[in-house]
Amino acid sequence: MDPDSVKSTLSNLAFGNVMAAAARDYQKEVLAQEKVQASSSVNQDIDLDELMDDPELEKLHADRIAALKKEAEKRQALKRQGHGEYREITEGDFLGEVTGSEKVICHFYHREFYRCKIMDKHLKSLAPIHVDTKFLKLDAENAPFFVTKLGIKTLPCIIFFRNGIASDRLVGFQDLGGKDDFSTKALEGFLLKKGIIKENKKEEEDDDSYDDRNRSVRSSINPDSDSD
Repeated sequence: MDPDSVKSTLSNLAFGNVMAAAARDYQKEVLAQEKVQASSSVNQDIDLDELMDDPELEKLHADRIAALKKEAEKRQALKRQGHGEYREITEGDFLGEVTGSEKVICHFYHREFYRCKIMDKHLKSLAPIHVDTKFLKLDAENAPFFVTKLGIKTLPCIIFFRNGIASDRLVGFQDLGGKDDFSTKALEGFLLKKGIIKENKKEEEDDDSYDDRNRSVRSSINPDSDSD
């Protein structure tokens, strides 16, 4: 036999043995990884079962459910008192409304005043969000007694009531930049600063939502206004 031919054959056999060994090693490694994954899955199932049986976690869950239920009941009770919407009242309703809730915002307005219409739209947007506070409006022309009693001289005028007592006010747009195009968020920020509403984390809205709402406010007051 040709020595070179024998050498080539032996070399090919050696290469084949190396490849076979590599294939066996790869197969072993794959099987080992599958075992590790299976073991991890079993351990995860056991850990989850242990967590579900953890009395502390069960108590936290129960407490959270109870808190949510209490909050829902509180919101329903407030809505029965007229919270959650922006409502118009009469002079005869006034005392009962402002003394019937802890925090009340009452907008004294004039039907023909453009700025009162702007304020209306913003308050209407905020009322369903801040249910803890009652939002009202009262036609100043039809409430001369309280207009005089509260010293209201400029409209729009928003009076803040705490437990039936007038605690502060917003006159015109002087604290909102003095211009008609202030945002709902700007008004909300002012009311938060005054403490007449509280931050509602559950229903927080991003800036885009406020921008959409403000465009809606402007277009509903003036259909010909630019929507940009």
